[in-house]
Amino acid sequence: MTSSVRTPAVAGRFYPRRPEDLRKEIEIFTHTVDAPRISAIGCIAPHAGYMFSGHVAGAVYARIDVPDRAVVLCPNHTGMGHPLAVMTRESWQTPLGEVAADNDLGTALLQQCHQAGEDSAAHRSEHAIEVQLPFLQMRNPHLRFLPIAVGTSDYETLRALGEALGNVIASQSGKVLIVASSDMNHYEPDAVTRVKDRKAIERVLDLDPRGLWDVVMNEDVSMCGFGPAIAMLTAAKRLGATSATLVKYATSGDVSGDRDAVVGYAGIVVQ
Repeated sequence: MTSSVRTPAVAGRFYPRRPEDLRKEIEIFTHTVDAPRISAIGCIAPHAGYMFSGHVAGAVYARIDVPDRAVVLCPNHTGMGHPLAVMTRESWQTPLGEVAADNDLGTALLQQCHQAGEDSAAHRSEHAIEVQLPFLQMRNPHLRFLPIAVGTSDYETLRALGEALGNVIASQSGKVLIVASSDMNHYEPDAVTRVKDRKAIERVLDLDPRGLWDVVMNEDVSMCGFGPAIAMLTAAKRLGATSATLVKYATSGDVSGDRDAVVGYAGIVVQ
């Protein structure tokens, strides 16, 4: 039984506050024609305001089966709290209702990964997990999930988190989806962003977490959720992943028309 509820921080700003409006928007974003569902191990989905990146996130969630359990990793934009902040007891509220905490999964992860810690401060004002939840709820209203905010860029720490996640998920009896919440390159011209993002995306498609870290660090790619993506890829490989597919790519300039300073968005499914 959860002890408290994490209330929405960005409802009405990043996505609609009214349940009926939110459902309608997600239905539009996830409506695809002749798109077969994939039993995915993991995915990368963007976390900007739905106006800008909702169509990319929707393309991802339209393609995958969402099981009853998920792990959602995000970058720590606020800088608050533990570097690997896990919440095992609090449910999360969205306009569509509450998403229960997966205490069993969280407890097992904390036992496996000593670098992680129980901490709600990192999550209180963080938007990058919250914006994923309505998509997940629409795809599976029975979802339980484990949120993890990642506030470190140290490769060995990210690798250790991914290995622990893979081991914990492998020990479970049912399917667990791993979502890495991430936008791509930030606030450079559209043409520059597309070149930088392509380099990072290629490493993800090759299931190469170390290669992704190298590209982000050496090519100055301001991918905010590369840590979550590295942990997800590491866990997915531990769980037998053999391929990754780029479902959709876009930049904020595709919506705003401003090509001078854009943010990139990639939707990727790992199976």
